[in-house]
Amino acid sequence: MGRDYIEIPGSKTHELPPLLVRLAPEGTDLASVMDRAGEIVEGEEMLGQTADEPETERRKYDLAVNLTEQYLRLLAHWQWGDSILEWIRQCETTFGTEATLRSLLHPDVWPHASRSSFVTLLVDKDVHAPVSLENAVGMRLTFRQPPPIDCFSNQFLFYLNSPITGTAYQTWAHMSDRTPTLLPPERFHFEVISYQ
Repeated sequence: MGRDYIEIPGSKTHELPPLLVRLAPEGTDLASVMDRAGEIVEGEEMLGQTADEPETERRKYDLAVNLTEQYLRLLAHWQWGDSILEWIRQCETTFGTEATLRSLLHPDVWPHASRSSFVTLLVDKDVHAPVSLENAVGMRLTFRQPPPIDCFSNQFLFYLNSPITGTAYQTWAHMSDRTPTLLPPERFHFEVISYQ
């Protein structure tokens, strides 16, 4: 994909802050999430009654496991998105302290759509993540806090993970009046650090 990157004077490689990614949101108790998923499956009467009670219980359990997995994927996206937005804030500070970079970012209301160039930089630098980086930022833009599983119906979790978050990110990224300021990946260096 052909991209137009901005010109940065000189040949220096600029050091950006590390991207710190928390692997699991604080207070995520897998057993309680699984219990709540089982309650959702039961409450929404997702399965019709069958004569084979053990089979019905197994299917309910399988649905609860699936719902839990969907919810944990949602949390992973949110966690990555939150980490990326915090990293962008730190990068703004770095840009503000270097004369060569200072004029590249325009002060605007946070999070300004032109900051999507930092997400593009992550993609261009081939940051390996277990989630789509754009969907992760879209998830964080959609939810200020990681929502509890109680907020969701079974079906909404399935729909939420991709289309809504992708749309949220694309809408945000294209809100800028100006052409996005794409940062040349070879001119920046940073580390990705995961922690619990």
